[in-house]
Amino acid sequence: MIGPPPGARVFLACGVTDMRRGMDSLAALVQQSLGADPFDGSLYAFRGRKGRLVKCLWHDGVGLCLLTKRIEQGAFPWPATATGKVMLSPAQMSLLLEGLEWRRVQPAWRPTAV
Repeated sequence: MIGPPPGARVFLACGVTDMRRGMDSLAALVQQSLGADPFDGSLYAFRGRKGRLVKCLWHDGVGLCLLTKRIEQGAFPWPATATGKVMLSPAQMSLLLEGLEWRRVQPAWRPTAV
């Protein structure tokens, strides 16, 4: 699985997005609805109505990239907030793209005695 680069800022657009949108209209949505610059190197993720499709918009310094992922079973865990966007770490985004619950990550079990 390819994830976002380390240190990248990742934003989720809360709510439902029309997945027929292309990179230009998603970039306009980032500017108008989220109040951000789509060309700042951050990764912006959008989810469809059924929750099985995610589109990510990212400017790599050379051009605008549109990445799409669809999972076959289940749905991507997505927050619901009134602010319209949520910031994630690259590690949380990698978990989300795997279809795993990124909000309640449990630390690995460690033995307490030798």
